[in-house]
Amino acid sequence: MSAPAQYVPSPTPDLAKIGRALISVSEKAGLVEFGRFLAGRGVEILSTGGSAKTLREAGVKVTEVSDHTGFPEIMDGRVKTLQPAIHGGILARRTDKTHAAEMAAHKITPIDLVVVNLYPFEATVARGADFATCVENIDIGGPALIRAAAKNHDFVTVVVDPADYAAVQAEMSAHNGATSLALRRKLAGAAFARTGSYDAAIAQWFGRQLDEPFPKRLAIGGTLVQTLRYGENPHQRAAFYSDGSNRPGIATARIVQGRELSYNNLSDTEAAYEAVAEFDQPAVVIVKHANPCGVATGPDLKTAWHRAFACDPVSPYGGIVAVNRPLDAALTEALAGIFLEVIIAPEATPEALEMIGKRRNLRLLLAGGLPDPDAPRMTFKSVAGGILLQSADNGRVAREALKVVTKRAPTERELDDLLFAFRVCKHVKSNAIVYAKDGATVGIGAGQMSRVDSSRIAAWKAEEAGKAAGLGESMAKGCVGASDAFFPFADGLLAIADAGATAVIQPGGSMRDAEVIAAADERGLAMVFTGMRHFRH
Repeated sequence: MSAPAQYVPSPTPDLAKIGRALISVSEKAGLVEFGRFLAGRGVEILSTGGSAKTLREAGVKVTEVSDHTGFPEIMDGRVKTLQPAIHGGILARRTDKTHAAEMAAHKITPIDLVVVNLYPFEATVARGADFATCVENIDIGGPALIRAAAKNHDFVTVVVDPADYAAVQAEMSAHNGATSLALRRKLAGAAFARTGSYDAAIAQWFGRQLDEPFPKRLAIGGTLVQTLRYGENPHQRAAFYSDGSNRPGIATARIVQGRELSYNNLSDTEAAYEAVAEFDQPAVVIVKHANPCGVATGPDLKTAWHRAFACDPVSPYGGIVAVNRPLDAALTEALAGIFLEVIIAPEATPEALEMIGKRRNLRLLLAGGLPDPDAPRMTFKSVAGGILLQSADNGRVAREALKVVTKRAPTERELDDLLFAFRVCKHVKSNAIVYAKDGATVGIGAGQMSRVDSSRIAAWKAEEAGKAAGLGESMAKGCVGASDAFFPFADGLLAIADAGATAVIQPGGSMRDAEVIAAADERGLAMVFTGMRHFRH
């Protein structure tokens, strides 16, 4: 059997003139202006449905695709552009003699510009439409047109984003109705990225419908929100993408004022806002380098802020503040003397906006709502040659699920603080130790290689906070302690007791649980097991 003949492409022109365009868009922004420009340059416009109607009503001459192909739209419009007369006109290589002969034999005319954006599948899912409606908004003809045009970008210009109309117009004006190969390649790349992210959104949605969080093939898509100045460090490149889920937070936030957000700003603000959404009462979370340095609830935001700040009056400098209520004038006034990078809130009162406006360098983000901490979602982490995928840690321990393991049971006040502290633990890097009292953190130890070191750091922080507050003793006196994972030895628990805690919450499950429990009983501590850990690496 002979080997197949090697494909030798025909020559590629640098400039490809546009004489006929196919336009079929769901997003009508800029359509009329672009259509008028094309018509003004003598371009024949083929179109369908709403696009044809919009152009025709604006006085732009349009040829219906069905008139061009000689075949009507059928099946409620599901089949209209899936025709040889359309795809042959797009895929034919203009300089290939065989292609030219086949076009002539089948009366196929070239299509030089394809302007298509897709059925709004992502928006349909985001608004909570039912299964059948979501399926009906899966575009078939659109991706086929886009991919055909992108594949044949040597000769065909493809546009999937209204933001690119201006670039096409500029080149056509500069090159007597033609576009350059450089632009066509750039637009082809954008086209394949769009169909790829579109298919990823469909695949992810289907996975959720079928309760298959870990499919054989993982599809991930996103839309560029912002190219960032740099990443974690100036020599690293970075960008921010939206996944289209509309989860309230940095992706939905309106930037009211302030300088461009950096990679670290976005990461820290996300951490703060996810943490503050955990609480039902008015709450404030202060984050520095992805770790909470102060968390508190209170009857109002101003009170919560003062209590959160008291936990660590040094670290909030240059930090992030997140609140779970509309930013008000009282809190804004309280923040006046502190240098902060970002404040994020669901909304803000007019008075607060006026006051914040006097601090032009302070970034204010209004997210329009709070993320649901209980909503299922997935998180990603890149590793060499792959991706780690897991469900987000939305675990919560109910009061009735706590298991008292010591001779003394915690009081009701201690239980309230234990649950509060363990919830904060979820948002602190492991190994995490949190001291809390009366609904506020008083010491946090984060990111240490040993749990006892985190316990001692949290105790030291509490001592320093006590000195700053003029208390004459550690803020940890009479507090409770929370650990994100079990104590492998009793030393970490004893460090918590030495700090002044009266009760401890931890997952349990260590080989030395009995030893740890005995140490707690010896010190008169109350201790409860959760059966759930909150590692955060």
